[in-house]
Amino acid sequence: MVKLSAELIEQAAQYTNPVRDRELDLRGYKIPVLENLGATLDQFDTIDFSDNEVRKLDGFPLLKRLKTLLMNNNRICRIGENLEQSLPDLRELVLTNNNIQELCLTPLGHHLQTCSSVLSACSLLKNPVTNKKHYRLYVINKIPQIRVLDFQKVKLKERQEAEKMFRGKRGVQLAKDMARRTKTFTPGVVQPEKRRTGPSQADVEAIKNAISNATSLAEVERLKGMLQAGQIPGRDLRQGGFQPAVAVLCASTNRPAQ
Repeated sequence: MVKLSAELIEQAAQYTNPVRDRELDLRGYKIPVLENLGATLDQFDTIDFSDNEVRKLDGFPLLKRLKTLLMNNNRICRIGENLEQSLPDLRELVLTNNNIQELCLTPLGHHLQTCSSVLSACSLLKNPVTNKKHYRLYVINKIPQIRVLDFQKVKLKERQEAEKMFRGKRGVQLAKDMARRTKTFTPGVVQPEKRRTGPSQADVEAIKNAISNATSLAEVERLKGMLQAGQIPGRDLRQGGFQPAVAVLCASTNRPAQ
């Protein structure tokens, strides 16, 4: 991994891209943390941080000129607070292929909402959050001015559907439910002990013994078939029973059942 230093920023490629914006290319350096961006002197319209190792989207000074931020193929799972104050003119935000899992209002939803007056394009493709029900309509509702979401143009029909879905008390409650962070653990609450499943220690020993005593490939295949059927070699013998599969196993090894 490479530290994002002022020297690296000065040495990185700088050019005018096809849409005539000044762009700083910092992709592929495996940068873990965004820092020292004051060294850009706010001279760029676009910064490309693709293919790095960034986990949190923060660390920006005030960059009034920055309009496009490319963060695809990172590991972003969190977005810093007050990002809209550091990037007041951010219009395009590409977060494709990261690890954003929630639509919670803080901080991602809050940032998108406060930047809605200028943010016109956003991509969250290949993030777990896109698997949530009504994800697209939720984002369209939160950012009324957005024109392109996940590289697909927002249609008038979608805007109308989003407005209808999140209208009134029921719609407000639905938006709150979708924005609520999923709870997976509550501190101080004792979790019920899960019942152990699977073979017992005696069954494990019986399986090991049967495998070690097998003398041919055919016997191994018979054991495999028994295990796939949920039968443990020797279990029924220990319990006083005798299943056909066990009898076959004993016969194949020319040993009488005991």
